[in-house]
Amino acid sequence: MARSWTPSSWQSLPAAQQPAWPQRPELDRALSQVNSFPPLVFAGEARSLQASLAQVVAGNAFLLQAGDCAESFDEFSANNIREKLRVILQMAVVLTYSMGVPVVKVGRMAGQFAKPRSSDTEMIGDLSIASFRGYIVNDPAATIEARTPNPERLVQAYHQSASTLNLLRAFTKGGFADLNRVHEWTQEFVGSSPEGQRYESIASEIERALQFMRACGVDTENNPSLHQVDVYTSHEALILEYEEALTRQDSLTGGWYDCSAHMLWIGERTRQLDGAHIEFLRGVGNPVGCKVGPGTSSDWVLELCQTLNPARIPGRLTLISRMGADNVEQELRPLLRAVHEAGHPVVWACDPMHGNTFTDPSGHKTRHFDSIIAEIAGFVRAHKAEGTWPGGIHIELTGEDVTECLGGADDLTSADLSTRYETVCDPRLNARQSLDLAFRVAELIRVSAGH
Repeated sequence: MARSWTPSSWQSLPAAQQPAWPQRPELDRALSQVNSFPPLVFAGEARSLQASLAQVVAGNAFLLQAGDCAESFDEFSANNIREKLRVILQMAVVLTYSMGVPVVKVGRMAGQFAKPRSSDTEMIGDLSIASFRGYIVNDPAATIEARTPNPERLVQAYHQSASTLNLLRAFTKGGFADLNRVHEWTQEFVGSSPEGQRYESIASEIERALQFMRACGVDTENNPSLHQVDVYTSHEALILEYEEALTRQDSLTGGWYDCSAHMLWIGERTRQLDGAHIEFLRGVGNPVGCKVGPGTSSDWVLELCQTLNPARIPGRLTLISRMGADNVEQELRPLLRAVHEAGHPVVWACDPMHGNTFTDPSGHKTRHFDSIIAEIAGFVRAHKAEGTWPGGIHIELTGEDVTECLGGADDLTSADLSTRYETVCDPRLNARQSLDLAFRVAELIRVSAGH
């Protein structure tokens, strides 16, 4: 018999990766403020996303989940949001056109502020200070004061998320995503690159298709599906008190929804079956995800599926594998087989970033583009072998021309990393590398499907 759930029932269980807030009264004040604010997203939107993800489960759509490793208070601007959205839309156009299925677009945006850490403290010279846990908790500056968790940041995170969502809704519904303007999405610095030219070629084909539709009497100017897109938001549900403060009861269904984002996921460090994070997310109505790393047993995954989606609702649960390029096939195949045979309707997505991170001799944490592609290729091969659908990718990227990941079309080397290494946490693909990746993913899945 499953124990009863409330938005606060997680508090009776061990909660990993929670900040050591210094003053409880200040924290309670900040949480009370957040709790009094309007929801950031609505239950009906979360249900729409779940319906779209159900199409991914059926093999009739593909999930593109992408955005910052960790959003910043300092780098927050309309330009940054627009450029990140532009890259996601460009990737979605490439995937949709090349694979022939709709792409469900979910941004790591408007709430991806918190980061889990392997240690509570770090040494800066002779000084031991608290680790940086993301802008929602503390500041990256290497001082004791900056690293002291500050509850006021919870309120700031809410306001920045609200502003980001406002812009996303304006861009996606206000003409920025218009397929008639697909050429205008190409950034100048992509224009001269090989993948930029491939993108231009697809844009020209889409334009010709629209001209053909108009010639046949189809009104392309007033068709909403050609002018507007749905882009949903997601983040790792790490700071549970913040998530609880934004949990609301839906007036239509009576169900509880975490209204901080459309989709929430649990990371590799907080996915204890008897822990607070799984307890919290099992009770909210949002689509939820869970990272699955190397060494995960089939029995554990089946218990996770039963805990987070006992009613077996398609689109409710996404399993995000992060195995590393060398391990993905052998590690993933037994899990795919077990979940499929047990009849659990899950989305399988590939996070090819986190299992392929290393520290370069230059001292920068980085990833190589070839390893990222290799993990996706292994992910696709594993699904082909087991007769299941490789449902999506989960990528850390930015719209800026950064130099954080090696390789790609520009063949970035160790010497290039220091040119524009700007991430506050993990290395991200830049716009050119992201677009290149979209073409490669589409080719891998097309070839696997025999198209």
